[in-house]
Amino acid sequence: MNMKTRFVLKSRNKKTGPIPVTTTERKSCPDSCPLKRNGCYGDGGPLAFRWNEVSTMGKPWKELCGDISGLNPGQLWRHNQAGDLPHKNGIIDFKAVKSLVKANKGRRGFTYTHHDMRIAANRKAVKHCNENGFTVNLSANNLSEADALAKLGIAPVAVLLPEDSTDSVTPGGVPIVLCPVTTGRTESCESCRGLCARKRKTIVGFRAHGNTKKKATFIAKGVLRNANMD
Repeated sequence: MNMKTRFVLKSRNKKTGPIPVTTTERKSCPDSCPLKRNGCYGDGGPLAFRWNEVSTMGKPWKELCGDISGLNPGQLWRHNQAGDLPHKNGIIDFKAVKSLVKANKGRRGFTYTHHDMRIAANRKAVKHCNENGFTVNLSANNLSEADALAKLGIAPVAVLLPEDSTDSVTPGGVPIVLCPVTTGRTESCESCRGLCARKRKTIVGFRAHGNTKKKATFIAKGVLRNANMD
């Protein structure tokens, strides 16, 4: 499915810092994500306004790949400050993803996905990305799901945590590192130097934050059901 995107060479998002970022239109988000219009950080603040514009003002995927291939070697960039990987009926568009992976060669792109990893085609696409230099983090909605996704062995994992969480390890014993930006240890993804862009065994934890943090906390605590690995 040809989904539109927005590319910004120098982001003004304080959390990412002044690195290149993209946003993909809302229909990229799979129904398997329990945060979809239900606690997603992208639904709050100025980002929501910009996200809503992408479907009409964004550029085709081919142009996005051209923008990425034009970045300097070694450049850290964030794909999808809002949105997910392109898909058709919940199946990741492997052709589109491969073109982005090719464009990213020699650069340090990273992103997150809530696509359903019970689907073999989705696991294949994510594995291809991570084996070829484009880091796709699997987004877990709670600690038990983080363990399940980590066991797949195809990608690093990030997990949503309650806003007051102090967890440092999953029930399965995998260490959790809280996002340094959210704890104030660093100012942005740029100053963090791309923890989420690295191959790693540790799970990066994101405490629920923003205008929708109460709903996100309910999901992280399992009060609202997730559909990604059930």
